[in-house]
Amino acid sequence: MLKRIGRQESLSDKIYRFRGTLLVVAIPLLLIVFVLYVMPSSSSNESAGDYALVNRKMSPNKKSGSSYAVIFDAGSSGSRVHVFHFDQNLDLVHIGKDLELFVQLKPGLSAYAQDPKKAAESLVPLLDKAESVVPRELRSKTIVRVGATAGLRALEGDASDRILQAVRDLLKDKSSLRSEADGVTVLDGTQEGAYQWVTINYLLGNLGKEYSKTVGVVDLGGGSVQMAYAISETEAATAPKVADGEDPYVREMFLRGRKYYVYVHSYLRYGLLAARAEILKVSDDAENPCILSGYDGSYLYGGKSFKASSSSSGANINECKSVALKALKVNEIACTHMKCTFGGIWNGGGGDGQKNLFVASFFFDRAAEAGFADPNSPVAIVRPADFEDAAKQACQTKLENAKSTYPNVEEGNLPYLCMDLVYQYTLLVDGFGIYPWQEVTLVKKVKYDDALVEAAWPLGSAIEAVSST
Repeated sequence: MLKRIGRQESLSDKIYRFRGTLLVVAIPLLLIVFVLYVMPSSSSNESAGDYALVNRKMSPNKKSGSSYAVIFDAGSSGSRVHVFHFDQNLDLVHIGKDLELFVQLKPGLSAYAQDPKKAAESLVPLLDKAESVVPRELRSKTIVRVGATAGLRALEGDASDRILQAVRDLLKDKSSLRSEADGVTVLDGTQEGAYQWVTINYLLGNLGKEYSKTVGVVDLGGGSVQMAYAISETEAATAPKVADGEDPYVREMFLRGRKYYVYVHSYLRYGLLAARAEILKVSDDAENPCILSGYDGSYLYGGKSFKASSSSSGANINECKSVALKALKVNEIACTHMKCTFGGIWNGGGGDGQKNLFVASFFFDRAAEAGFADPNSPVAIVRPADFEDAAKQACQTKLENAKSTYPNVEEGNLPYLCMDLVYQYTLLVDGFGIYPWQEVTLVKKVKYDDALVEAAWPLGSAIEAVSST
């Protein structure tokens, strides 16, 4: 008997016959693909803080999503505390009538190099004021950070370590705020510069925009000066390699959904107060052409004393420029890169992220004291040449007439007014290569909503601290 020959089973018949099995396998796979698709992507280079800044969720432990951060800026010229209040969207919220609490006092921690306990205790008035504005139920959740800057970096031996440990002990024993394991530290210069860049661009509403829409920042502190600005990915790829232990030239930062390549470099010993010491070193205990006529004394910085005496003919702007150039080592160290600032340092290549410059801290202070910026205005548009013009007048002034001519300058700064203004001009033009007539924005505070916020690095640190909790 012949066997019956059946027709060949088609692919559609097979799919129909095994449809139940296929559904069991396919549905979980589709769910996995969907979950992976909707999850936010993050670069392998993002830090936890960067990721949190973009993908931050409301914490059930925080009252209405409210967060506070207390940041101490322990600089060379004084100590300052900033308290910030954020909502769940990381927007600033008022503390009283202002958008931050800001209190400062002098001297800075480095003035107590021989007495660490006294250095720490100098922060108590600031700590008390800061804690008073943080709601009691949020204090244990509120991060407190102490960032010491160039003044403490410049101390010799273990002085800075002993001061920082005394501050840690103070926070542990006397504060109800939450202190991180590495919350009391000496900031490296690139951290300081990057935080400052974040602060100003956050306040201006630039974060999340193309890098060419951001502004560059030059921050002149007491012990160091930082330059930071966003560059293209192409330019970032050309950044020179640095030696082991040195900070890289470019930091990758993921902010408001966009990756930025931020060129940042810090020049230790070239902040305004430290630069005085460098300029006095050049004259090698002889008369200095940058000192106002009639002054014969000494300048104390970083625990060392430097002879500070005017020449018999008084201050001279051209001779002072020559001394400042030597202190900056302009053209003394060979540039091994395509473009350099002073000291043979790569300048980041320039570009759109640098075309709009905001200059902060001592730049604003001296401009206001010299009379070419309104001290009551948060910002002022000036040119580097304005510092030179102001220096010409200051260098011709005798010390005995200086107080009446410059009533807003502190007594201890009067002998160095010519030096400070010449240095600032030389730093901008010869050091950073900025055209003398290019407009730059002096910034002390930035308007945010209906209030003014201090344009300083602590806000950038606070954003990172709150984002990572």
